[in-house]
Amino acid sequence: MKRNVSLLLLSLTVILIVSLLTVAINKKENAYKRGASVDFDRAVNQAQALFEQRKRLGQDFSQGPCLTNDLMTGWVVDIVHNPRIALDNDPKNQCQAFIEGRAKHFVELDLQGNVVRVQ
Repeated sequence: MKRNVSLLLLSLTVILIVSLLTVAINKKENAYKRGASVDFDRAVNQAQALFEQRKRLGQDFSQGPCLTNDLMTGWVVDIVHNPRIALDNDPKNQCQAFIEGRAKHFVELDLQGNVVRVQ
């Protein structure tokens, strides 16, 4: 009987540890992985193409502006510093469609057009 209780506790401990490790490993918040989602890939490709177009036109990205409120249905593109600075959290520099809930997804690009987050 005592051996069965010990075995049960050991099994539960192993399950708990594996569960916690799984959550910790998979918790890379908003980590974008190319090929994991067709929608995310399309949004990122369109966001980077728009970034390059605006860059060629001489747009200043230093203040972390919203690049567009309508990249695709429900998607916006925001420019942020990497690492983030307080300026990036200022609502005047964020996409209004996302703040108001009209868009549910965003692509964040850094000042060089690299992906920071996709959600």
